[in-house]
Amino acid sequence: MRPRVAFFSFGSCEGCQLQVLSVEDVLPELLEAVEIVNFREAIDERRDDYDIAFVEGSLIRPEDIAELQQIRARARILVAIGACACLGGVNAIRNWRPVTELAREVYEGRQDGVFAALPDASPLSAVVQVNYEIRGCPIDRLEFLEAVRSLLAGTVPVVPPHAVCVECTLRGTPCLLEAGVPCLGSVARAGCDAPCPAYGAPCEACRGFHDAPNFEALGEAFFRHGMSRTMAAEKLQLFNNYREVRQAWEPAVPSSSAT
Repeated sequence: MRPRVAFFSFGSCEGCQLQVLSVEDVLPELLEAVEIVNFREAIDERRDDYDIAFVEGSLIRPEDIAELQQIRARARILVAIGACACLGGVNAIRNWRPVTELAREVYEGRQDGVFAALPDASPLSAVVQVNYEIRGCPIDRLEFLEAVRSLLAGTVPVVPPHAVCVECTLRGTPCLLEAGVPCLGSVARAGCDAPCPAYGAPCEACRGFHDAPNFEALGEAFFRHGMSRTMAAEKLQLFNNYREVRQAWEPAVPSSSAT
């Protein structure tokens, strides 16, 4: 029997699932290898007898926890896809402030439309065991395909341990930091082939951090190139605000937003 695959989403834009749908050139081959039984973006029918669950999005509502635990109980393998599922992502920017304060500000004191929210937006690993992670915002479609091939072969998908700067060097991309552009490539985890710096956009560390990030050196590098250490912290806050992720960088690169 082909492995049965299901896709789910929590707090997210569902852009990672759209990346999966963008693999039209190999989709027929993929459908011969697996049976997709749940994928709201692609099919109408839904079943709960799946072997592998790909889950996008961070946990933001109390009911998300119970739903994720059900998915985990049914799935033999659970794969977190995207920055929100792996790190907390953009949703976790709100973790710096109390939920009640944010709700009052966003809804201007009205109660209609306000839903119950968890104190922190969190990655899937805060609640259940995650077998594998496919990082990025959004995920890279080729990396997704490689991960699927690895899972079908019974092997572990490879997660690069080094920095995005390594990939920039291999591509021959000039260092943006040396040009005064606030790039986080020295602490960010590789695996995306560094497309952002190649097109002149700074790395935002949407894949989290590599195995040995030096945040103090990052702050010093920003300062040395005419930018403040606080700017380095502000850049780190885009995707990496969940408390366990934040603990890695906050003491070394103090932020004016720190509490």
